[in-house]
Amino acid sequence: MKIQKIGMKIQGQRRSIPIKKLQMYISFWERWQKNFSATKLLRNIILGIFSAQFLTAAILLTITAIRDRNKKQRKFPSIELKEVQVGANRLQLYSYGKDLYKAMLGAIDQARESIYIESYIWKDDEAGWDFKAHLARKAAEGVEVYVIFDMIGNLVVPHKFKASFDPAIHLMEYQAFGSYRHIVDPRRYALDHRKLLVVDGKTSFIGGYNIGSLYANSWRDTHLRIQGPASAEIARSFIDFWNRFGPKNDQITRHYQRRFDPLINLHGNDALLLTFPIRDMYIEAISRAEHSIYLSNAYFVPDGTLLDSLKAAAQRGVDVRILVPWTSNHVVADWISHSYFSECLDAGIHILGYRHAMLHAKTCTIDGQWSTIGTANLDRLSSIGNYEINLEIYSAEFAQQMERLFACDTEGVIELSAEEWHHRPWYTKLSEHILAPLRFMM
Repeated sequence: MKIQKIGMKIQGQRRSIPIKKLQMYISFWERWQKNFSATKLLRNIILGIFSAQFLTAAILLTITAIRDRNKKQRKFPSIELKEVQVGANRLQLYSYGKDLYKAMLGAIDQARESIYIESYIWKDDEAGWDFKAHLARKAAEGVEVYVIFDMIGNLVVPHKFKASFDPAIHLMEYQAFGSYRHIVDPRRYALDHRKLLVVDGKTSFIGGYNIGSLYANSWRDTHLRIQGPASAEIARSFIDFWNRFGPKNDQITRHYQRRFDPLINLHGNDALLLTFPIRDMYIEAISRAEHSIYLSNAYFVPDGTLLDSLKAAAQRGVDVRILVPWTSNHVVADWISHSYFSECLDAGIHILGYRHAMLHAKTCTIDGQWSTIGTANLDRLSSIGNYEINLEIYSAEFAQQMERLFACDTEGVIELSAEEWHHRPWYTKLSEHILAPLRFMM
C-alpha cells in the first residue's frame, strides 16, 4: 500500500517511475542498510590504504632491483684527516671502510686484557671472516673476547656463519623478545643498532660502520677512534648491555675506571627505560645554533619537534645544510624522506643529495664548536626505538675536521631548489603522499 501511494505521487510529475522499478530501488536500499556497517567501512578504507602503500612500495622495489642489477661500483671523494687531541683523548676520524677495518684489526691484535665488539650487522664475507679470525687468535691467547650482534639485523646471514665463532669467544645474539609475554610490550621491539669496539678499555671505535666487505669498499660512512680515558665510558656501556641481556652465568666483572669529561659525553638510548637522550641532544644543540648546522644522515625521517627546530634555525638565519643519500639501500625510506623536503626548502634549509655511493653516516657539526658522531639515524626507530649510542664532542679543532669532511662530501652533490621540487611530476607527489603515513613506523 505504501509503495502504491509513492507511485501515485510520482505519477503527477513529469517522469513516472514504474511500481516494479520503485520496488527494486527500495529493496536495494533496504539491503544496503541491512548490510552497512561502520566497522566494515573503516576496515575497507584501511585495507585500501595499506593496499595502495604495498603496491607503491612493490613498484619502487622492483624498479630499484632492475636499476641495481647493472649498477657499477663508483669511487667517492675522500680526504685523510690527522688525529686530534681533545682533552686527555686523541680522536681520529675515518670515512673509508678499508682504512677503518685496518685500524680496528690492528687494535684487536694489540689487545692484552679484553676486546668488546658490537655490530648490528656482521656479514658472512671476507671482511666478516677476517674479524672472526683475528678475534679467535686473541681469545686463544687468553684475552677476554666478547661479541654482540643483533638477531634481526642478521636474519639473512647464514646460521652456519653465526654458529662458527670460536668457542673461546663469549657470544651474544641479541633477541628483542626473550619470552612470549614480551610481544605485548612495545619496548621489546627495539633492536641493537649499536656499532662499537673497545680494546683494553683504552682504545675504542664508534660510528655508523657495520662489518662487511660491502661497507669496506662501497659505502660512505663515518667512524671515530678514541684513544684515552673516554674509551672506558664506551666499555662501560658495552658491559652494562652484556650483563643486562647476556647469559646470567657469564657476567663481565672487569671494571675500567670512568671519569667526568666536559669535552666528550656519551649518550645512549635505552628502550626498556624509555630514555632517548640522543634526540634531545640534537634538539638542544640545534636550538643553540647561531651560524651553521651541517648534518649528514642516512635516513632523514625526523619527528615534528626535531623538524621544527631545524626550520626555526634556518628562519633565524642559520646556514642549515642536510646531506642525505640521493639513493639509499632502502628506497621506501627515501620516498618517505622526500615528503619532508618541501617544508624544509620553504623554511630555507639546504637539501643536498649524495650520489657518489650509499651515504650511511650519522654526524652533525654546529657553529664550528660542537659535533656528534654515532649510530643513530634521524628517524623514529633510532630516536625513540632502537638501542643507539652517540658521542657529543666540544672541540673547535675537531669541528673544523668535521666541516672539512662535510665540504668534501658535498662536492658534486645534487642540491634541490624549492621551485624545481614543487614542480616534480604529479605521480611522484602521489607516491610520496601514499607512503607518508609509514613515517611513523620508520
